[in-house]
Amino acid sequence: MKIENSVVLVTGANRGIGLAFTRELLARGARKVYAGARDPATAMQPGVQPLRLDVNKADDVMTAAQLASDVTLVINNAGIAQPGGFLAPDSEEVARRIFETNFFAMLRMSKAFAPALKANGGGALLNVLSVASWVNGGELAAYSASKSAAWSLTNALRSELAAQKTQVLALHMAYVDTDLTRGFDVPKSSPEQIVKRALDGLESGLDEVLADELTLQVKQGMTAARPSYLPQAS
Repeated sequence: MKIENSVVLVTGANRGIGLAFTRELLARGARKVYAGARDPATAMQPGVQPLRLDVNKADDVMTAAQLASDVTLVINNAGIAQPGGFLAPDSEEVARRIFETNFFAMLRMSKAFAPALKANGGGALLNVLSVASWVNGGELAAYSASKSAAWSLTNALRSELAAQKTQVLALHMAYVDTDLTRGFDVPKSSPEQIVKRALDGLESGLDEVLADELTLQVKQGMTAARPSYLPQAS
């Protein structure tokens, strides 16, 4: 799809990658950008339309779908992380909290906005995932597991939404210089770099964007083909 003249909703739009998305979308000629945030006052960037949206609250999502019924692109960006392994005492509580935002909220948003996308010609979903969708060393165990689940969700949605001509793009990247990774002393990409590559891929009709070199290397190491015996969406 093309960004110019599109109507876009970005979740978690008040900082980091979400904020970079709103700015780049406007620079590329988006007609309207809804900036979803729990507190709309934190998403008052020039040119955007702030929208109260806690993706973990079904009522917020339902209201947002009604207010932003003109959307042609939904960017599921909101996400959380917490260091720790699965053998930590609180790992079950941490996993449930992270899955609620990183998986179930993405599912909730996709279901709520699929009818609007269909009504507006198909449009697109862009789901912000991670290289952690494919690797899990235990340092961010629940986060990595949630991104694996979100990757699977994204692949399923691509099949289910094909009939209504909705493009579904998975964005994968390693560390990005945001609040989420502030405590990690590792090489990081800038949010602006990641967003530009994501939107270039979207406009090129891709299903998946590998937004940095590490992610590309990891994906190239995954040589197993998709098993033919898995059931396909009808």
